[in-house]
Amino acid sequence: MDSIIVRGGAELRGQIPIAGAKNACLALMPATLLSEEPLTLTNAPRLSDICTMTQLLESLGAEVSSMQGGKVIAMSTHDLGSTRADYEIVRKMRASNLVLGPLLARAHEAVVSLPGGCAIGARPMDIHIEALEALGAQIELKDGYLHAVARGGLKGGRVKLRFASVGATENVLMAATLAKGTTLIENAAREPEIVDLARCLRAMGAQIEGEGSSTIEVQGVDRLHGATHQVVTDRIELGTYMLAPAFTGGEVECLGGKLELIGAFVEKLDMAGIDVTETEAGLKVKLRGDRPRAVDVITEPFPGFPTDLQAQMMAMLCTAQGTSRLEEKIFENRFMHAPELVRMGARIEVHGGHATVTGVDKLKGAQVMATDLRASVSLILAGLAAEGETVVNRVYHLDRGYEHVEDKLGAVGARIERVSA
Repeated sequence: MDSIIVRGGAELRGQIPIAGAKNACLALMPATLLSEEPLTLTNAPRLSDICTMTQLLESLGAEVSSMQGGKVIAMSTHDLGSTRADYEIVRKMRASNLVLGPLLARAHEAVVSLPGGCAIGARPMDIHIEALEALGAQIELKDGYLHAVARGGLKGGRVKLRFASVGATENVLMAATLAKGTTLIENAAREPEIVDLARCLRAMGAQIEGEGSSTIEVQGVDRLHGATHQVVTDRIELGTYMLAPAFTGGEVECLGGKLELIGAFVEKLDMAGIDVTETEAGLKVKLRGDRPRAVDVITEPFPGFPTDLQAQMMAMLCTAQGTSRLEEKIFENRFMHAPELVRMGARIEVHGGHATVTGVDKLKGAQVMATDLRASVSLILAGLAAEGETVVNRVYHLDRGYEHVEDKLGAVGARIERVSA
């Protein structure tokens, strides 16, 4: 099992290219199930989760090939060979549940295992089920599988989500493209990944209005055709690397970055004393003083502060001047990185969904263990600021969401390497 070794104290300077969004690509790939014609995605990230989704789609009859080192994914589902998404594949990744809507829309039936993934909370499927039932699907849980049918096909309807779930919005949005009549999705998620999916579906012939707002209207069509679509920039990878100079000093330009993707995050960076400047190529980031300042953070659905940047932000606040308070409102169990940061000398108190971080002058290198994807990278960032050597174990989580972290950080001056046990 691989580990990442980080030797702190090196100032970072240079450019870091930001990949296409993992969460967007994982929603875009199942869209191939909606059409008999090819769908090609460019600017795709090269991650293990993409390989898992490829494996799942191929098990359903899709033909999937990658080009340009994995940055282009060409897919075609001329014939659906199966409508069953097996546990052995789905258990590896929660986004596997995004085949449910497309299968129901095209084949009018699906059998999909309950998903797996990182241990950061329940993330239940009930919102997905309620949304698809509003379009006429009948769904029951048997032996760990969702058995879904839509006799005569899905029908447009009013879908009011109890929570602005990204996954549920994506599932019902794809399903509605082939439903008979008009579908109104209320309290829809507003994330850039939703907007990206809608743009791709529209390129395939879907009739969609309102993406990026809390109400999306979809007029069902008889069929969708092929398309080529560029995956949006990964705002979570972007935010992660934007934090790096706050740990080390120096100046980093994140290529492909856009303020519109992470406005609430940039506001917090400014309050913490971190300058963000737009350039022709992306976003340039620099710490104004010697140490960041404490800020309070509450995670919220987009356009609020992203839950997927909470762990990285906490790591940065461990060396900030003052006391910060973080509230996690999206997922339970998402402070599991806190005890590992404490091993490095951080002062953190956790009470339920609240954490208090009192900044210290220096972190110290230690052996730490990654518990989930975002925790993994937060510990690597903390290692950049720590005295001595930090060894981050169990980094298989990391490869699900970040491509070649050691290469990207190493290219701007970090002393970092991957070792195999």
